[in-house]
Amino acid sequence: MLDVLTDLMGVVPADCAYAEARHVADEHEQLLVANGAIDRVANEASEGIGVRVLVDGGWGFAATRDTTPAGARRALEAALAVARAQPAGPPRALAPAEPAAGHWETPCVVDPATVSLDDKLALLLAAESALRIDPRILRSTAECHWLRTRKAFASSEGAACTQTATRCGAGIVATAGDDAELQTRSYPGAHGGSVRAAGWEHVLGLDLAGHAPRVAEEALELLTAPQCPAGTTTVILDSEQLALQIHESIGHALELDRMLLGEASYAGTSWVSPGDIGSLRYGSRLLNITADATTPGGLGSFGWDDEGVSPGRYPLIEEGILRAALSDRMSAAEIGLDRSGGCARADGFARQPIVRMTNVSLEPGDAGSLEDLIADTDDGIYMETNRSWSIDDRRLQFQFATEVGREIKDGKLGRLLRNPSYAGITPEFWGSLDAICSATEWTLHGLTNCGKGEPGQVMAVSHGASPGRFRGVQVGVA
Repeated sequence: MLDVLTDLMGVVPADCAYAEARHVADEHEQLLVANGAIDRVANEASEGIGVRVLVDGGWGFAATRDTTPAGARRALEAALAVARAQPAGPPRALAPAEPAAGHWETPCVVDPATVSLDDKLALLLAAESALRIDPRILRSTAECHWLRTRKAFASSEGAACTQTATRCGAGIVATAGDDAELQTRSYPGAHGGSVRAAGWEHVLGLDLAGHAPRVAEEALELLTAPQCPAGTTTVILDSEQLALQIHESIGHALELDRMLLGEASYAGTSWVSPGDIGSLRYGSRLLNITADATTPGGLGSFGWDDEGVSPGRYPLIEEGILRAALSDRMSAAEIGLDRSGGCARADGFARQPIVRMTNVSLEPGDAGSLEDLIADTDDGIYMETNRSWSIDDRRLQFQFATEVGREIKDGKLGRLLRNPSYAGITPEFWGSLDAICSATEWTLHGLTNCGKGEPGQVMAVSHGASPGRFRGVQVGVA
């Protein structure tokens, strides 16, 4: 397909300041087992070409499922017609980029496409069966999925590259209930389990069946656990919950198109402005946030973004001070940057690239293991596994709930607490960060359902974190 795209760039007309074409082919399989039965076996595939052009300051975009040279040519003509139909405007600058060239792909030891459906379902059925340890387990599920995306990209600037990404994930959920309560526990995380840029070996390494009895026991124990007390206290967040906190209150807030009001009509804006870069105190001196599209296993890792920009690793926040934003070529040029942040990503062939997170992670600290951090905490609550979240469209005020809380007394974990939640204001919350576990506790977590854009796009990203401690946090019942 790369030849079709490069040939297409050879017929771009002279009045077109810039053109790019992307071929995207997706394969996706989803399996779900629930309450002892096979609930879902779904296979999807899509393939097509998207073409984007810039003429007289106006963008045009068109997409087609016809991947022949003639189909690609018709998509180019349609994109040019859209661009030329717009009122002429000032020239649009794009931050410079070296033309992409070559091939890249994610590691994949065991190709999920070669694992039989019977073997996959057997793994899920065994894990789901191990959850049903008590009649009060009202619903038990085990799921897995894999996705393979093949891309080719060419531009009028001479870019020509291909890449292949394989992602696999799985998880289990037990929901317990009685006459008064309904409680859920998940492993290895909420919202679809653990997903990585890897092969089937990642699913096998999760040992779903081995963890199932503990997951079910905790769901049952939560039915009679005391409610999380309301008040202000010290909170330790596990790495998964901290990953979602990073996603919602840092990642989205630092997307440059939001900061420039380009997403105001749909996804919202940001409490941060471009002028804050280099001076704004975002949190305590322990807050070091890095964007890294080269992270092994990351869902936000790639060989080139969807504008052909090579990936990199750079600080967004250093010692609590804002240093950079997440940008594409257009937004980077708008604020005078000499390079894009490499964050242009599109959901499939039929959507245009927009600014999206890569892998945005919290650098580890020096507080040792989670056990060390708990031992260093006299009184507080340990919160684990996200249950729900709410945050305003400026990414400033928020409330999060977790599946479980654990009382901390005199440096030891105590009883379970049900329905815990915490709330805060972004800079105040991150300013209360006073300890982060060391690198041995750092874990990469994948999120597969990040929505943004109009029309809507869904993107997968990853966030790494070690458990962290926050002082003076408002907590209560979800």
